[in-house]
Amino acid sequence: MRIYDALAAYSKTDAVPMHMPGHKRYTYDYLVGADLDITEIDGFDDLHDADGLLRDAMDNAARVWGSRHAYFCVNGSTGGILAAIHACAPRGKKILVAQNCHKSVWHAIELCRLMPIRISPPVENDFDIFASIDPQVVDDALDSNQNISAVVITSPTYEGVISDIAAICSAAHRHGVPVIVDEAHGAHLGFAPFPDGAVRAGADIVVQSLHKTLPSLTQTAIVHLSGDLIDPAAFLRSKNLFETSSPSYLLMASCDGCARLLGGDDPTPLDGWAEVLDLFYARTTNLRRLRIFRPTGRVAVFAHDPSKIVISTRGTSITGVELMRRLREEFGIELEMASGDYALAMTGHGTTREHICRLADALRAIDGTLTPADAPAPILLPPPAEQVMRPADAMEAPKLTLPVERTEGEIAADYLWAYPPGIPLLAPGQRIDRGVLDTVAALRGRGVRLRQTIDVVDEGL
Repeated sequence: MRIYDALAAYSKTDAVPMHMPGHKRYTYDYLVGADLDITEIDGFDDLHDADGLLRDAMDNAARVWGSRHAYFCVNGSTGGILAAIHACAPRGKKILVAQNCHKSVWHAIELCRLMPIRISPPVENDFDIFASIDPQVVDDALDSNQNISAVVITSPTYEGVISDIAAICSAAHRHGVPVIVDEAHGAHLGFAPFPDGAVRAGADIVVQSLHKTLPSLTQTAIVHLSGDLIDPAAFLRSKNLFETSSPSYLLMASCDGCARLLGGDDPTPLDGWAEVLDLFYARTTNLRRLRIFRPTGRVAVFAHDPSKIVISTRGTSITGVELMRRLREEFGIELEMASGDYALAMTGHGTTREHICRLADALRAIDGTLTPADAPAPILLPPPAEQVMRPADAMEAPKLTLPVERTEGEIAADYLWAYPPGIPLLAPGQRIDRGVLDTVAALRGRGVRLRQTIDVVDEGL
């Protein structure tokens, strides 16, 4: 039985709710779904020790995605990332982490007092976005750094760039090291006609945000375990540390419904989404100034998720930030984010033909108003600044607050990032160098908002 069906049936009974939550299933006008909102009562299982309705739903999700175990998360991929790293990397150890990982990865590193060993993906300079992680870089890093507890990779990236996870897993597993993949933006991968995802590629832990691209409520996520390097019981202990003890049944019903849609009777549940994407790319082939990212011919890009539409403004009279503003103000289209010379439109299972045509037509209209301009130098994301302290140690050290531009040579005691996408330009414990400051200045010059001050370690104490 679907979780939703069980909730709907229970809501029609006259059971007296002398238990949480406080609304008692009364439908206040601002409490959407209150009539279905319950706590762990008889017959509805317990997410923290599932052996009934929820266990069946999660087992079904594992079957749909092809993992060994699947676990619902109701506090987003962030909770799953925290649990995954906590389960794999003993306190105080080292972890191999891609430079472009989301802030939740860095928060886990801080909480677990880990020392990050960074690897850097190349930059696709034509669009100023990170390309794919080279599996050889992972192999070399594991060869030269002993006692790495886990490898953490983001795939797909915010802009849809996919890495060769199968080859990365092969390299890591030769060293006996598990691979954690932040696939928050790729829960739909592995379902035709989209590229394969990290579960099928052999990653040990894959964390997916169902809500980012699939029909599921905000805050819903799922964690997949595969292989034999991760003890499910150890992962569950870690997951329980970061999961609320009062999980929302509305959110869990959403997770379950999403899994059943993908694994249901329709053999091609994502075909309609793929068709509207094909329509978009066909309608934007003749843009004169704006350019749409496609992976063809880009040797540093292993694969790309076409549902992430990256629009470059380089060589035109506007920036990515200005393009995002014009689409909002002139056409009523709200993009996901904008950076220096590009903007990102994020589609999903619910994107309609009307939506995609409005975006394509708006881009063509704006394109017709643009004039060529000298392309500014690409914003070259710098190599990682030297990590001289564990992030947790830097956060706990005595601090000074300084304007960012006056921090060269200081040790960062805080994070510096643009959100979205929430990828740190600086993390605590890094020695701030000129490359980082030049990147900050270049991003600000393109209209990207970044904080003006940052805490640094007071080395005089």
